[in-house]
Amino acid sequence: MKLENTGLEDVKIDLKPLDHVTAKHAFIRAGQWDYERVTYDYRMDSDEKNITYYIRVQGYAIEGDVDRGNAVIQLMTPLLGKHYYPHGVEYGEEENFPNDLVERAKNLISKLKTEIDQLKQ
Repeated sequence: MKLENTGLEDVKIDLKPLDHVTAKHAFIRAGQWDYERVTYDYRMDSDEKNITYYIRVQGYAIEGDVDRGNAVIQLMTPLLGKHYYPHGVEYGEEENFPNDLVERAKNLISKLKTEIDQLKQ
């Protein structure tokens, strides 16, 4: 599910401060990158058997190179996904997401956006 109108999709930011602020908010990039793209995931455990939810923030380099650490990243619309063990994560609109989980995801993205905005000032 797309988390629309968060303002993140308008953000352009250098990779190093982006890595710092996302890590501070427990969004993990780990090995999820290539020379042109980055992906940050935030894991939200669930009481549902074999279900885990993820908030995914993705971006792509508009300048520089992710591998070299000199990229300027254009962020994209965040996603909320549901991981079905052992099959993988589904982000489709047909997925059922509890309202409290959606609100929690939006709140986490809002906090992330606020801190990113402070870096840009």
